[in-house]
Amino acid sequence: MPRNADELVALLDLERIDDNLFRGQQMPSSLPRVFGGQAAAQALVAATRTVDPAYVVHSLHSYFLQPGDTRAPTIYDVENLRDGRSFATRRVLARQHGRPIYALTANFHQPEPGYEHQDRMPEVIAPEEAIDTRAAAEALDPGRDTSEDAEWDVVDFRYVGSDGDGLIEPDPAHPARQRFWLRVSSPLPDDPAQHVAAFTYLSDMTLMGAALAPHGVRIGGPETLVASLDHAVWFHRPFRADEWWLYDQVSPSASGGRGLVLARVFTQDGTLVASVAQEALIRRRTRP
Repeated sequence: MPRNADELVALLDLERIDDNLFRGQQMPSSLPRVFGGQAAAQALVAATRTVDPAYVVHSLHSYFLQPGDTRAPTIYDVENLRDGRSFATRRVLARQHGRPIYALTANFHQPEPGYEHQDRMPEVIAPEEAIDTRAAAEALDPGRDTSEDAEWDVVDFRYVGSDGDGLIEPDPAHPARQRFWLRVSSPLPDDPAQHVAAFTYLSDMTLMGAALAPHGVRIGGPETLVASLDHAVWFHRPFRADEWWLYDQVSPSASGGRGLVLARVFTQDGTLVASVAQEALIRRRTRP
């Protein structure tokens, strides 16, 4: 997994092997399967490279089909569905070992003026006042195994709170919420497309914690199996992924072994820049 912005940019710099066909490489990883954010970001890069630069991505919708192999490259096959005057649409199928592991549809739009409104950002503590999750884990358990920590060096996490710990004000209408400040941990180049791809990579992190928060369990805990099923992002306004952004998450429902999380993304000045939705398997483990 990438340790910094330079390695993330390298990971997302796909090799073109034919018209509308790209190869994404892997980095050494101890994870049991390809990180979902990596598949999403690489697929988005593949789609973007087949679209006129005058168009910018405004949404993506995707499904995680099978676990990816962290030791094998991924082939991204891009299908051109539409090139219109205002919009362009691409469909991407990611394959490993000849089988599909991930499918994405992305829509691109030529920027234009229009009506403007947005939700107000909730009142939260600043990133500097929020909990540094890695430092807190080390303080609570100095002897813990830290071998997997480097997997996430590319991102800075600052935990604001959830409905499971009382660090955010309760809202009876929404019993499952969580908030994080996130950013890429080192500076990215100025290319807006690289910030969109980097955000897409990070957007798969932390979400299911909101669905688990009111149940007293956590992502990665021994009592729960969590696996992303689908993932959608709407990009509202340009922003930098290497500057702090608030991930304001709410889970409106968990049932039947699945949990849904909706999230709003705000920059520090309160601008709503993106919205995210994800459903995941959240299954109780019945055996070790």
